[in-house]
Amino acid sequence: MKTKAIVSLALTLALTVSVLAQAGQRSAKPASVAASGAAAADTLIQNATILTASHGTIQNGSILIRNGKIAEVGKNLKPRDASVRVIDATGKYVMPGIIDCHSHTAVDGNVNEGTLSVTAMVRIRDVINPYDMDIYRQLAGGVTTVHVLHGSANSIGGQDAVIKLKMNKPVDEWFIADAPEGIKFALGENPKRSNSQGIAPGVPRRYPATRMGVEQTIREAFVRAKDYQREWKEYEAKKATDKNAIAPKRDLMLDALVEILQGKRYIHSHCYRDDEILMLLNLGDELGFHVQTLQHVLEGYKVANEIAAHKTGGSTFADSWSYKLEAYDAIPYNTALMTARGVNVSVNSDSDERARRLYLDAAKGMKYGGMTEEQALRTITLNAAMQLGIDKRTGSIDVGKDADLAIFSAHPFSVYTVPEMTFIEGEVYFDRTADIAARETLKKEKEDLIKREKEQRAGPRGPRRDEKPDVPQLRPNDRPNAAPPNER
Repeated sequence: MKTKAIVSLALTLALTVSVLAQAGQRSAKPASVAASGAAAADTLIQNATILTASHGTIQNGSILIRNGKIAEVGKNLKPRDASVRVIDATGKYVMPGIIDCHSHTAVDGNVNEGTLSVTAMVRIRDVINPYDMDIYRQLAGGVTTVHVLHGSANSIGGQDAVIKLKMNKPVDEWFIADAPEGIKFALGENPKRSNSQGIAPGVPRRYPATRMGVEQTIREAFVRAKDYQREWKEYEAKKATDKNAIAPKRDLMLDALVEILQGKRYIHSHCYRDDEILMLLNLGDELGFHVQTLQHVLEGYKVANEIAAHKTGGSTFADSWSYKLEAYDAIPYNTALMTARGVNVSVNSDSDERARRLYLDAAKGMKYGGMTEEQALRTITLNAAMQLGIDKRTGSIDVGKDADLAIFSAHPFSVYTVPEMTFIEGEVYFDRTADIAARETLKKEKEDLIKREKEQRAGPRGPRRDEKPDVPQLRPNDRPNAAPPNER
């Protein structure tokens, strides 16, 4: 089968799966949902163990959802009338929707603009692919919100996006309007291109090529941004009395850096080693910017006191290390050790595969370092929301917050648990019962699409004798679930 045909079929199947799955969620009634309910404005989840992530655990608790918000949380809540959709969650657990603070979901091959050392002008929000099937798989893992980041090929990379996975809704509705803008920085091997041979044979590597060069690249960019900021301030003051005042030339890259200096844009910086972590924190002190989060931060446990003193968060892996030289000193106790020293810590995926099981990654904080259950839970909920500046609307089960929730068959930290339902602002985006019910329909649809594709290719004369079998050949870099280039 030709590449074009494969791509066409894959996209068609992805759309079909998405539409049918969502249709199943809206039409099929899971056994736990009362007959009165599918179109009800209000939803009442009853008899659940509620892990609030902010004020402990509520046994046999209830959550009332109204207009996409959490209206009430407590015990023995009753539906006000027959129009309320009731979900009996007896024996089940409800937790806040999972927030992945470091994701590349839905950006396909657009994760890196690797041509320049500073690419603060590019925006991830412009390349979000709403048809990426990893979106649905992550919804099936209880994920509701993701922080979609530019790659790590640049000392100062592109602008990020904080989105809710509102599959089958217009993409404009995915972005959290009041989430602070952010930007990706990177330190170490990736921006100095240790593993790169240049863009072509004989072409020298891009500057910087050392950790010293990474620091100087960031410093120089902010010196330029300060000059640019001063020029605009002088222009704004001058134009009040001089109608012929000429504005400075607009520079989108420097605009983004000025927003950092103004505190309007958060820095989220890829890093590994303790020396480069301290370098960036000290550089911020020197130039007047704040680092919101250190991403990966695998040696954060060595300098946790300094990170906490700067009120900088750490977003790390639960247990990933030694996959390159920088990661050799990573330990599974990093999450607990940084938390114990006052750092706000989240656990992220940096992987479409790991994102499906972040609830189990969070549990590892209890095994490695003795974190409490709520501390571990917060690493994928409230702490992540705080790092992204969206904790007033999501991240915990509190009255007034968005109804972003996940229902599990057992405790989310159990290896035997199964995510059963995922809500975003009160709407069901994943329902395991409906998903299972739709599988036969999806299977038949897939078979029909393949049959139609073969018939179209064969034409009236039948298949050619020299035609190759319908088996796509994978190239070495086409491994499923491969990590994004220049990311880790």
